[in-house]
Amino acid sequence: MANNLKPEKKAAVISALCEGVSIRAIERMTGVHRDTIMRLGVRVGEACARVMDERMTGLNCRNVEIDEIWGFVGKKAKRAKRKDRAKGLGDVWTFIALDADSKLIPSFLVGQRDAYHAKVFVEDLAGRLDNRVQLSSDGLSAYVDAVERGFGAEVDYGQIVKTFSVVDLRANAACRYSPADVVEVEKTIVSGAPVVAKICTSHIEKQNHTLRMHCRRLTRLTNAFSKKLDNFKAAVALAFCYYNFVKVHKAVRMTPAMAAGIADHIWTVPELVKFCGE
Repeated sequence: MANNLKPEKKAAVISALCEGVSIRAIERMTGVHRDTIMRLGVRVGEACARVMDERMTGLNCRNVEIDEIWGFVGKKAKRAKRKDRAKGLGDVWTFIALDADSKLIPSFLVGQRDAYHAKVFVEDLAGRLDNRVQLSSDGLSAYVDAVERGFGAEVDYGQIVKTFSVVDLRANAACRYSPADVVEVEKTIVSGAPVVAKICTSHIEKQNHTLRMHCRRLTRLTNAFSKKLDNFKAAVALAFCYYNFVKVHKAVRMTPAMAAGIADHIWTVPELVKFCGE
């Protein structure tokens, strides 16, 4: 059982999970059974979600970007039947907020890409901020009502919509896994008085890439995807907590939590594991 593991073994397992190593590879590296690795990862991930919820309050962010990243649990939507969707299988989206200055992730939510989850996510984000912010997002229509409900008039909000070139994948299959060229960028002021030059989602889009690199369950074209929704949520929470408190960001030369003033030192993985009650 994971409870009987030595602290150094737990730290080694969690470190590998946070760096995107597969569960079976961790099993071979540490000698810890894969079932124990999964149980430990879920427990620490759920504790990380509580740590994030408690620490991410009273924030003084200035320039916040929001976006959503696609994933799936068990099977993709086109193969998920009604009974599968009732079990949480199928496509799943993670809403993410990022402070472009400190690189902190103050809020995230795992759910569906719909109006309900957009409102829950934005309301949670608004409740963690202590000052007026400039908010940027893509053109998802659900964000407009969600921002109005969450922030009211106390926000400078703008959207950026990128138009990509159309590629015939049948004629050029190599383009299937390559990003299309951006042919047009349109920035729109939705509410308040945002600085148009700062309406941007480039930082959060780079964070999406970082998440896919550090969370194995979001790595494309592998069989490492989650089989249970709770496991997926725990893995995402673990990745974000590690990113905020343990991983030094090159742009700010410290952890995002230190840059945002909610931590006074770089957390180590053993410290994180111990803080999570393991």
